[in-house]
Amino acid sequence: MAGYLILLYVDEAAYAAGADGTGDGALFAAHQKFAAEHGDALRGGAQLAPSATATAVRGQGSAPTWSAADDAVVTDGPFFETKEALGGFYLIDAPDLDAALAIARDVPAPFGGVEVRPVIYP
Repeated sequence: MAGYLILLYVDEAAYAAGADGTGDGALFAAHQKFAAEHGDALRGGAQLAPSATATAVRGQGSAPTWSAADDAVVTDGPFFETKEALGGFYLIDAPDLDAALAIARDVPAPFGGVEVRPVIYP
């Protein structure tokens, strides 16, 4: 089995306004249903606090010599200014990318979309 991270991107303004009319309760229930249907593949996951609560740490040096302790610039807020922000994630096990994508298609994401990335374990 390989590990995949399903990143959930959300339009935070639309989510806050309940653009699809489902409200938090219905969306939470949809995620519970997703977890029940794919529980054997799930290894973790969580909703993230809004992007306004983020703190970005960016190195000023160049790889491979960059050191956070020496060169980091810390700023409040998310690093990228985008319409959709990272809103949560699921860590899954799947035999291959096709299986991971099949699981990702079931993730409730009415205010954005999802991205699937392989996890590189050391």
